[in-house]
Amino acid sequence: MPRIRIEPLGSIIEANQHESVMEAAERHGLFWPVGCARNGECTNCAMEVLSGLSRMTGMGRYERSNLIRQRGPRATDDARLRLACQARVLGDVVVYKRGVDPL
Repeated sequence: MPRIRIEPLGSIIEANQHESVMEAAERHGLFWPVGCARNGECTNCAMEVLSGLSRMTGMGRYERSNLIRQRGPRATDDARLRLACQARVLGDVVVYKRGVDPL
């Protein structure tokens, strides 16, 4: 099973193959800040991928367009910015998101 390390919390969780980062975190009892129905619209779940970007699914048009709409045209210049509700895990990754806490 792929492992996700969430910083700065320092928590390491296991994810099912092709499970989103947010789904895995919530399944392990972690609160992940969002402002929508976990469907990529608000971009509040945006995280920085510190390592393992190639071990996630690629960014789709929907995720890209919502990042640009909510955060401006330069939001996708740094490929490490991903939405936790959209990015699906294929292998071990390390992500950074403030506000992730145990429930």
